[in-house]
Amino acid sequence: MRTLVTSAFACLLLPLGAGQADAGALADPIGMTSGFYVDPNSTPAAWAAANPGDGRAPAIRDNIASRPMARWFGSWSGDIGSAVGSYVGAADAADKLPVLIAYNIPGRDACGGHSGGGAGSPAAYSAWISAFASAIGGRPALVVIEPDSLGDFSCMSQQQIDERNAMIKDALARFSAQAPNTWTYLDAGNPGWIDAGAMARALDGAGARQAHGFSSNISNYYNNDRNISYGNALNSALSASFGYTKPFVVDTSRNGNDSNGEWCNPAGRKTGTASQTGGGAEMLLWLKTPGESDGDCGVGAGSVAGQFLPEVAYKMIYGY
Repeated sequence: MRTLVTSAFACLLLPLGAGQADAGALADPIGMTSGFYVDPNSTPAAWAAANPGDGRAPAIRDNIASRPMARWFGSWSGDIGSAVGSYVGAADAADKLPVLIAYNIPGRDACGGHSGGGAGSPAAYSAWISAFASAIGGRPALVVIEPDSLGDFSCMSQQQIDERNAMIKDALARFSAQAPNTWTYLDAGNPGWIDAGAMARALDGAGARQAHGFSSNISNYYNNDRNISYGNALNSALSASFGYTKPFVVDTSRNGNDSNGEWCNPAGRKTGTASQTGGGAEMLLWLKTPGESDGDCGVGAGSVAGQFLPEVAYKMIYGY
């Protein structure tokens, strides 16, 4: 079965041609593993285990906690080498592929504000991301580098943009050198945020040629069709302006009912397609954890970004 999946996956990459050969040409974390890793310590799994008598627990356990999802890493993770090493080690022991998100860049969430913070300086970030990559080492993994970091340019000065691009390029170099079986993705926002031409320029300026690919829709709600169209438009722009294309992944964790135009805890959203290869993109992945708040807003009023809200999670399973 793994051979069949690997062969089909390789076919998906063929149309991208020589433009993709700049990064990850020898690595194949999909072929090295037997499916995506399910985090036994995710926030919905921890909540369901701690609240077995709650009537919502079975639905949350079976429809969210049992699905493969990304683990986010930032300042809250403590010693980053230990945190990443433990997580990737558990996945490797199970022969599964972990999906990790690095979320600690200085000046984080410059436009949204709900998830502000990050490392205290470029030097601190460089040390942090180096320890992150080193902790993965030769084990297979997927890593999305800094969601929103390129979509925030409208809220930053040119000096800040240049500094951020340098940090992202350094991060890509460190993963390439220290985590050779990791596929890295730069975040390209979502279909309703930055137009494809502008985002293509931002991706290239941040070193996308050296990344394996890019991601779309992280922590947002746009449906698969809109994200596939956006990803293809981005690749058309990358090809026309810079001579290369890249694979892309889509966050499907909360896009089952499409976007209603709101990004911060909108009501009436629904979980989307479970993590899988293909589906019109390189992969469809649960990158945001359903039920985790976007911040003090919408149906998450009174919460903080990343806080697990069982009622929101429960309603998202059924789409109301």
